[in-house]
Amino acid sequence: MAKKNFPNIRNGPSTRTFTPGEYPQAVFTAQNGAVSVIRYGVLKSNTRLTLGFNNITDDDVLLILNFYEEVNSDYDHIYFSKTELRGITTGDLRNVYREIDSKKNHKVYYRFETPPVVTSVQPNCSNVQCKFVGLLDGQ
Repeated sequence: MAKKNFPNIRNGPSTRTFTPGEYPQAVFTAQNGAVSVIRYGVLKSNTRLTLGFNNITDDDVLLILNFYEEVNSDYDHIYFSKTELRGITTGDLRNVYREIDSKKNHKVYYRFETPPVVTSVQPNCSNVQCKFVGLLDGQ
């Protein structure tokens, strides 16, 4: 499994949606209503990131679709550089999105959650939505 850089789309994403992951844990409720929680790790998983690209050219759409095939053919993970997260002015927030700690270690590895969705707007102009999930992969 290797790291693949997300393609550089000319204007970057138009929209971003981020949902922090959850800690692996189990919740047990006793008959009297008392709750016990067992946490199975110190790292979150199932982080969600959605990038929306509006009004991009067919060439950029092809870059994304080819990248999807390339990443999934070898089960590689995706790396987001500053380019894909442009518009976020604080480096610390970029690292939260990328799930990188202060020592530049990745806490999760992003993969495509679903295939990219392409909506044609007009000739040579499309919208693309990419959904990613951050998982704890064994290295």
